[in-house]
Amino acid sequence: MIERAEVVRRGAAVRVYRAGGDARLVRLCDLAPHLGEPVGRPRRVRDARARGGALELAFDDGAVERVAAADLWPPAGRVDLVVDRAGLVMTCDGDGTGEAALGCIPDAAVALGGGRVVWVGPAADLPADARGAPRLDAGGRLVTPGLVDPHAHPVFAGDRAGEFALRAAGASYRDIAAAGGGIAATLGPTRAASVDDHVRLTAARMDRALAHGTTTCEAKSGYALTVAGELALLEAIAEVDALHPVDLVPTVLGAHVVPPDRAGDRDAFVAEVADRLVPEVARRGLATSADVYCDDGAFTAAETRRILAAARAAGLAVRAHVGQFADLGGAELLAELGALSADHLEHVSADGIAALAAAGVTAVMLPGACVQLRMAPPPVAALRAAGVALAVGTDLNPGTSFSEALPLQMWLATTHYGMTVDEAWLGVTRAAARALGRHDVGRLAPGTRADLVVWDAASPAEIPYHYGVNLVSRVVKAGRIVRS
Repeated sequence: MIERAEVVRRGAAVRVYRAGGDARLVRLCDLAPHLGEPVGRPRRVRDARARGGALELAFDDGAVERVAAADLWPPAGRVDLVVDRAGLVMTCDGDGTGEAALGCIPDAAVALGGGRVVWVGPAADLPADARGAPRLDAGGRLVTPGLVDPHAHPVFAGDRAGEFALRAAGASYRDIAAAGGGIAATLGPTRAASVDDHVRLTAARMDRALAHGTTTCEAKSGYALTVAGELALLEAIAEVDALHPVDLVPTVLGAHVVPPDRAGDRDAFVAEVADRLVPEVARRGLATSADVYCDDGAFTAAETRRILAAARAAGLAVRAHVGQFADLGGAELLAELGALSADHLEHVSADGIAALAAAGVTAVMLPGACVQLRMAPPPVAALRAAGVALAVGTDLNPGTSFSEALPLQMWLATTHYGMTVDEAWLGVTRAAARALGRHDVGRLAPGTRADLVVWDAASPAEIPYHYGVNLVSRVVKAGRIVRS
């Protein structure tokens, strides 16, 4: 029975408490199957309370709706939807490496309930208690886990299309940055935008990500670079996470670059990020990890160590951009700190690779930025030989990789980076989830999130092979069809 509830995230979510002290954060996107359709703009919760053991919500459009406790805490084993007639289900939950790790099951079905996978296997073996559930007919198509983007910068305002034209004409990243472009050029528009602006812009980017099969996406701050500004960006991320079907995994990137207005105050800026921003983010629960851009023209290994050590002390996981332009020893540092991931790695030593492998740090490959900057790819063969897990991300950002489409990154990973099709698929599912510290997504197995994609394809290779075309047929998020 529900005892009480409180409105959080500016009305985009509700924290619900039931007898015994059990509580959960319920986002409006989670409640969508149990609520009427809003008219006009997305609505927010104005008031939430327990009434008759159920959750009563009063919305800003005047509507009042109730949600039963059983819909918030569904009974174990309940089946709400069966995805059947799949020509091939790729679970990404197999043993070993390569094709075996893809866990492919021909002529399969997946049973979903309470937002989780209840059962997956050959359609002929579908449990009897699932046979009467509503069906989603896959029509012989390929079914995979929802895609996971382990590295994205989706919260910003403005664009840098002009820089793309300069780069196409031969200008380098450093040339553009020296002329006032690059990350610094995004600061002004981002700082000037309101939280509402950022919610709207970020949600639109997540619409495009969802359309290409992404159901979980990392979301970095990093384009305000003041304490108040970074907190506002993270608040916007939390709000979009509550409103949008795509799950956002928030990362504080307060050390993206030293902003121009702090150029003469570098040490104080690093101290501000480490001693003020990171602890406040952790206190408010606005991020699960912290990131630093450790590279030539950004932050040194010593500065990175200070900020990430503060993050670990505050209870946050750590990750970093390392070795995009120069090897500053970032891989070794991340291995020492027990980081979740090391991202970019175009420049990394043999010692750095060995350290990543020994520490179990996931390497996040970002081919979109690498190709746009006309750089040589990371040493994928050496990373593979060392046993380093390889994830693949979009690096969605306004300057060097303005793309929300993970299938495009799979094509780049296979053609430009020399990754196999199997590696590319694991890179946007299981390995990507590992890079985010999320073991409930990126796989289809009992107990994992009921996030999956039905593709207009029969085999996994068709997705990177038929690049430039969106082959997504349907997307299911937390057991609900959110795109068809």
